[in-house]
Amino acid sequence: MIETRTRVYENVTFEMFSQEIVPANRPAVMRGLVKDWPAVQAALAGDEAVVEYLKNFDIGYAAETLTGDPLIKGAFFYSDDLKGLNFDKARLPIPDTLDRILSLRGQDSPPSVYIQSVPIPDCLPQFVGDNHIPFIPKEIQPRIWIGNPLRVQTHYDLSNNVAALVAGKRRFTLFPPEQLANLYVGPFDFTLAGPPVSMVSLENPDFARYPRFAEALKAAEVADLEPGDALFIPYFWWHHVQSQAPFNILVNYWWKDGPPNMGSPYDALLHAALSIRDMPDNQKQAWKAMFDYYIFGSHGDPVAHLPPHMKGPLGAVPPHAKPQLFQKLIRNIAGKL
Repeated sequence: MIETRTRVYENVTFEMFSQEIVPANRPAVMRGLVKDWPAVQAALAGDEAVVEYLKNFDIGYAAETLTGDPLIKGAFFYSDDLKGLNFDKARLPIPDTLDRILSLRGQDSPPSVYIQSVPIPDCLPQFVGDNHIPFIPKEIQPRIWIGNPLRVQTHYDLSNNVAALVAGKRRFTLFPPEQLANLYVGPFDFTLAGPPVSMVSLENPDFARYPRFAEALKAAEVADLEPGDALFIPYFWWHHVQSQAPFNILVNYWWKDGPPNMGSPYDALLHAALSIRDMPDNQKQAWKAMFDYYIFGSHGDPVAHLPPHMKGPLGAVPPHAKPQLFQKLIRNIAGKL
């Protein structure tokens, strides 16, 4: 049993969020943050009420919808032979899916139905006007998630995240980034929905096969959300999500901090796997020291001793120069093919 509960904040203001919650770089429950949203008030009046509320904003958008057989019991994952997925995808009108989820309530073993990560301006554009978190910039596009009881396997996002619960109940189980080695991560090139996931079942972990997961559980924390609550999930924190009610709606906001026009860390990781991983150990250790020094700043600014005109790409790169460096990198890699 996970004993650590995510810290709870009440009456969160912009100053509290920006100066205390985000800099702490830890998950934070913001109790009642969106309790005054009309969507939340509709949900508190009943599932039918919030469905009618959403239908008022429908513009005929066909949303990608996941459907799983009752046998998966809401756990979207790989197929038993690990060669496929245990769910299907189709683009369906949102009102049809809402009605289907309502019709499945009360069934002991319903199929799993999930509208996943749809940009709200694309599907319900007028929803945003009355349902928005004031201290989140308008340019950050909210997304909506709608489904019945289901589980989203442990994964991470390369973004900060605020997840606001509109309807139902959700439990988040969160692991810090340094638990990577204890989570037994699946493939990067064949994923469930984008980022790689842990291969370990949180509900029934196989410790004989995944013994280090016991250490991950010691570092885990749990956040339970009710309608009107929101959760801040920092960049790269792993999270497992359980939708626990017959009808659930969540709205989330993803954003990244840092300079614009950044390259992809995935690309850098893949390039390192091709160029460094299989070196003899003494050579890898030398390159580890190089990365620690030049990339992770283990001894401060690695080029502070050089005049500006000699710092090159290891110094501060102005945005207009980044495309040229990416082109150079592309040419260098192409020369290896």
